[in-house]
Amino acid sequence: MNCLLLGATGRVGSHVVNHALKENHYVTLLVRTPENVQSTHENLTIINGNVLNKADITRAMKGMDFVISALNTDGSTTLSQSMPLIIDAMKEEGVRRIITVGTAGILQSRSSPELLRYQSSESKRKLTRAAEDHHRAYEWLKTSGLDWTIVCPTYLPDGEYTGQYRVERDFLPEEGAKISVPDTAEFTWKQVDCDQYIGARVGIAY
Repeated sequence: MNCLLLGATGRVGSHVVNHALKENHYVTLLVRTPENVQSTHENLTIINGNVLNKADITRAMKGMDFVISALNTDGSTTLSQSMPLIIDAMKEEGVRRIITVGTAGILQSRSSPELLRYQSSESKRKLTRAAEDHHRAYEWLKTSGLDWTIVCPTYLPDGEYTGQYRVERDFLPEEGAKISVPDTAEFTWKQVDCDQYIGARVGIAY
């Protein structure tokens, strides 16, 4: 299958690239800095471009079967600005499946279910700018009509691969405190062949 992967030079994205290539998928990366791509493979296509440029996204979307986005906020509004462009390009190309990596801050709060975690007392973060941008991206997906899933890790150290973690639809697993980058990437990739969490956020933690 043909996969468009966004955020491929980031911590989670680079691991997802390896999963996709290991299973012999055809992988296209849209990146601003091609020299930062660490993977090489005959099935790998690298496009130099920007997710904030509709023409670049449209060009990269040609012939894709699904999209994985591991874009992060970088203190900007890249997520919320790029999401409508990604959604439009997917619809134009007839691509329905998108899996993104979000944050536990946009899961529902257990103590105040009407709020998201970053809006409630559950959040330990004083700054909410990143969570707010993830929230806006989530709102775009929620109304897109696409088959979307948002993987929402809590504290995300690099860590090691364990293959042992807990997940929960729309909430962070109770007492979940952290999850490694490799385990987050594995679960994200597994959603390609899974329809259990279509139209949902998924909390992931140990």
